[in-house]
Amino acid sequence: MRVLGIETSCDDTGAAIVEDGRILANIVASQDVHLEYGGVVPELASRAHITLLPRVVHEALTAAALTIDQLDGIAVTIGPGLLGSLLVGIEFAKGLSLARGIPWVGVNHVEAHLVSAGLESELEAPYVGMVASGGHTEIYHVPEPGVFRRVGSTRDDAAGEAFDKIGKLMGLPYPAGPYMDKLAREGRSDAVPLPRAKLKGETLDLSMSGLKTAAKLFLEKEPRPIPDARLKDIAASVEKAIVDVLVDRLGLALTRYEARAVTVAGGCACNTLLREETARLASARGIPARFPSPKLCRDNGAMIAHAGSFALRRGERTSFSASAIANLDSFTPLPV
Repeated sequence: MRVLGIETSCDDTGAAIVEDGRILANIVASQDVHLEYGGVVPELASRAHITLLPRVVHEALTAAALTIDQLDGIAVTIGPGLLGSLLVGIEFAKGLSLARGIPWVGVNHVEAHLVSAGLESELEAPYVGMVASGGHTEIYHVPEPGVFRRVGSTRDDAAGEAFDKIGKLMGLPYPAGPYMDKLAREGRSDAVPLPRAKLKGETLDLSMSGLKTAAKLFLEKEPRPIPDARLKDIAASVEKAIVDVLVDRLGLALTRYEARAVTVAGGCACNTLLREETARLASARGIPARFPSPKLCRDNGAMIAHAGSFALRRGERTSFSASAIANLDSFTPLPV
């Protein structure tokens, strides 16, 4: 089955062709217009998608040496994400579907991240997965292919958001995650005492707001400019605090749910320490740790196509009356 995947949930415009779990093409256009604002501007993002999406889809079809009529299905992100950005992708997918008679399905963006590692390595259900990015930090149990059960999530800030906001206070460029990772490799992770939130009860939820506030108060007292050696120690300490919380929740999830593997996806899955600690956790439990390559950690159409293929094979279709669901979560049934 050849599926076109379209991703426009935030500020990356993605289109990909996936055939039976094999990537034939995966094109992503980034929107540099947001750099000067230190974050994504929703109106600018949706306008850029309108301009970029037709070209990106054309490039994907060309790279795969296919025509539109050789597609078996279209999958598009229906949520969660920025409303205007989502609508651009959804209406484009509807247009192709209606014009060419190709079935289409809406895909949950977060759940698509969970299957992304399966495009490059074996990811056998049941498994436990975490999606950690600038907009999401959620833990899922996947009992069978295409079935996702959210079992934990952040109650406030996402992990990537914590990296970016603390990084901004440190004077790092946006997005701060990659810069923080590089600096942390040469710093001491015990140099700055930072809290790890422990929520009461048996919950698998987590919190980042306390850490963000503690880092803010600490950084306000630091002399400026921060010396390079000190900056590396701060980066290592912040990174360790965030990763400790993520891996602790993953470990608890693995004690409660049957899992033949563990996966971490989303932008934060590029983080060196998070990969190392997750791999160590998995090894202690005798299961493999699966991570998408960096190109699949970012938002992309390949993961949307792959996730959509499960629904298309089950005969699922999305109605043309369906629209974007900006706050979509795993408890919201997708429109049919």
